[in-house]
Amino acid sequence: MLERTPRKDRTEITFVLPPDNPPGPVSVVGDFNDWQPGTHTLTARKDGMRAVTVSLAGQNSHSFRYLAAGDYWFNEDQADGAEGPNSLLHT
Repeated sequence: MLERTPRKDRTEITFVLPPDNPPGPVSVVGDFNDWQPGTHTLTARKDGMRAVTVSLAGQNSHSFRYLAAGDYWFNEDQADGAEGPNSLLHT
């Protein structure tokens, strides 16, 4: 799930996943963090869901995917579209 919070010159995107599906650590990787795993790792929230927030400049498109333990890559069902094998996000 994606949560969007518009700000004056950027958009804060919160990437949200269930507590243990998939199991183990998960990070969101994309063109906004040079596809570096572990840069934006999802952590537990009070509601039990896992999340991480990334601040992105407005009026851009970004490619991203999730990376879970065991080199398991997957996409976001609520993304704005797809770009090749990646999820696409518009800010």
